[in-house]
Order: sequence, then structure tokens, then C-alpha cells
Amino acid sequence: MNVSLPVRYDFPLRDLNTFGIDARTYAYLAISDERMLAALHANTELHALPRLVLGGGSNLLLTRDFAGLVLHMCTRGTRVVDEDADFVYVRAAAGENWHRFVMFTLEQGLGGLENLALIPGNVGASPIQNIGAYGVELKDCFHSLTAWDFESGETFTLDREACGFAYRDSIFKHELRDRAVILDVIFALPKRWRPNMAYADVAQELAARNIADPKPLDIANAVIAIRTRKLPDPQQIGNAGSFFKNPLVSEATRSALLARYPNLVSYAQPSGEYKLAAGWLIDQCGWKGRSMGAAGVYEKQALVLVNRGGARGEDVVALARAIQADVEARFGVSLEPEPVFV
Repeated sequence: MNVSLPVRYDFPLRDLNTFGIDARTYAYLAISDERMLAALHANTELHALPRLVLGGGSNLLLTRDFAGLVLHMCTRGTRVVDEDADFVYVRAAAGENWHRFVMFTLEQGLGGLENLALIPGNVGASPIQNIGAYGVELKDCFHSLTAWDFESGETFTLDREACGFAYRDSIFKHELRDRAVILDVIFALPKRWRPNMAYADVAQELAARNIADPKPLDIANAVIAIRTRKLPDPQQIGNAGSFFKNPLVSEATRSALLARYPNLVSYAQPSGEYKLAAGWLIDQCGWKGRSMGAAGVYEKQALVLVNRGGARGEDVVALARAIQADVEARFGVSLEPEPVFV
């Protein structure tokens, strides 16, 4: 197989992570074709290096330079591949921007992903995190994916059950961590679409727009407006979106907290547990708008940590640990970061 591998060395990563952390990697390779992965597998020297798979860089915190090979997934392509009585199936390459893909599905008249509009990152990262927002998770419209196995040098497919989806979790954070990279994802979008307005913010935004019978694009536009108001643009101020997962607690823990804090924000889950609003917990500890050096908490949303200019990864980690300690001390609740620390 005669495939060129244009590896670049001592490569800067500042523009490839939305936090804007100034770090470098020993080697960098942009993957635009599956054949490049096969060629990499055959290259003993490169294949032996530690690997970091990079997509949109929106769920990543670089705490140091990376002494290995960064594989930047730059594959492109979206198309409708099949349909049956209930669903239309749409495939997207891993390197496609997530929000642009959502808008592509809406342009085809297909609903299902509208509540996930404007989430940063690329399609290939979406199953890893089982991304979610406003009452919808990726798994709700997921059909299957194709991935590359670095050990065998072969592709394989996984359906929804095999992916082991849970809250911000999947098999790619466990058994397949560092072993596989997602190549493309197929989504099953319902022909009999129903709007999901379970979150009050969405319902209120639609009401403000005098939309009583929303279409998928109406939901998407409402979500875009909400996210734009609440969340900072990474092009303007470095961030990785929601930095902490919303913690899940038992009914007993939620009841005990509610007795002490009547304004506690929580959401019942099918499992019988309750999801607490991490942003509310952080806000109650007085962190919204505060900074520790060049790292800070966004003024409009306490769940978002930001790089105010020149922050290092270790500065963000120190801030996150201080917030975790305060929330644990006050509420007895542990906060778990969403981004991957490297």
C-alpha cells in the first residue's frame, strides 16, 4: 500500500483545542482517509508511539506537551444511506463538524437531532461522550458506527447495544479506550417525529417566539438561541463547554439536600435517581465569575470554565479542583469533569 503519511513534528496544538491551551505534540498526522490508518499500522516506528485522537478539540484539556502522535480526524462526508417504514438513516464521517451535520439533517427535513444543535465538536467524538442536551442524548437517534482497531489493523462495526451508552459514557471510555478510533456514524432519524420540549428553557423560548406547534428547525433555533446566550464562543474566549457532568444521586440524597436547600435544581431519571444541576451547585458556592489567575468561571454559566488569556492546563486543573472541593464540602456531592485530561 503506497499511501503518504505527511507527519509533522514539534507541532503546535493551540488552535486545535477550544480551550486555547498552548501545548505541542511530538508528531502530528491529519487523517483524511481510512487508508492512512492502514499505512500507519504498517509503520512500526509511528505505530509504536503513544496516540492521541483529536477531533474538534472541544472535550479536551491539555495539561502538558504530548510526547507522542496526535491523529487529527479530518474525514468528510454526509449522506442519506437508507430508509424503512420508521426511519431515515444518515451517515456522517468522523471529521464532520457536529453542528453542521445537525443542520444538514434539518435541511433534509429530518428531525431527531435538533435538541443537540450547537454542541461543539465533531461527529466522531459524539458517541464516545454520548453527548446530550435539553432532554435528548445521542443514543436516542444512534444506529451504528464503524471504527478502526489499532491492534488488529481492521475495521469493525458496533450497534447501539454494543456501544454501552450511559450518561456521558460509552465503551470507548472503557474497553476500547486508546484501542479504536471512530470512522463514521449512522443515525436513525424518525419519520414520525415528535418535539421534545421537556426542558423549561426550550418551552419558554418557543413561547417567546409565539410557536405553539414547533417543527424540528424551530426547536433547533430555540436551542441555538439559548446556548448562544448562556455559553461563550470558543473563538472569543477559550472553553470546553460544560466542564462538569451533572451528578446523579439517589432519591434519599436528593431529599436530604432538598430539605436543606429548597431551591435545589434536580431532574428525575428513569433509573429512580436524580440528576443535579452542577452549574447550580457551583453557583451556590460563589464561583460564578471568579478567577484563579488566567483560568476562570464564566459569568453567565457557572458550569463553564474559561481561559481568560494565557492559561495553562494546570491552571484550569487547579481551578477545577478548588470548585470540586467546595461543592463536596457544602453539598457532599462529587463533581466529575467532562473533558479528557491529557
